[in-house]
Amino acid sequence: MGKTNPTYRDQLRHLEEDWQPFRRALRVQYRDGFDQLFDDTRQFADAAGIQNEMTVMEPFLISVLLAQECRIQELEARLEVAGEP
Repeated sequence: MGKTNPTYRDQLRHLEEDWQPFRRALRVQYRDGFDQLFDDTRQFADAAGIQNEMTVMEPFLISVLLAQECRIQELEARLEVAGEP
C-alpha cells in the first residue's frame, strides 16, 4: 500500500507550474531570482518530504528562508576572513 499524499517533490513541481503565469509577468531581470527560489527548495526536498505537510507552501517557504540564511552566513564568513567589520 502506497502513500496517500503526493510526494513533496510532486507538490513542488505543481506549485512551480501554478506560479508560471506570475513568472511570465515578471520583468526579465527578476526571472532568474524566481527560478533560484525553486532551485533552493529542491536542496531541502528530503527534509521537507519527511515533514509530510498537507500543503506545500509551508515547507517551501521554510526551505527558501533556510537557503537564504545559509547564503547570509556564507557571506558573513567571507567578510570576516576579508577583515571587514
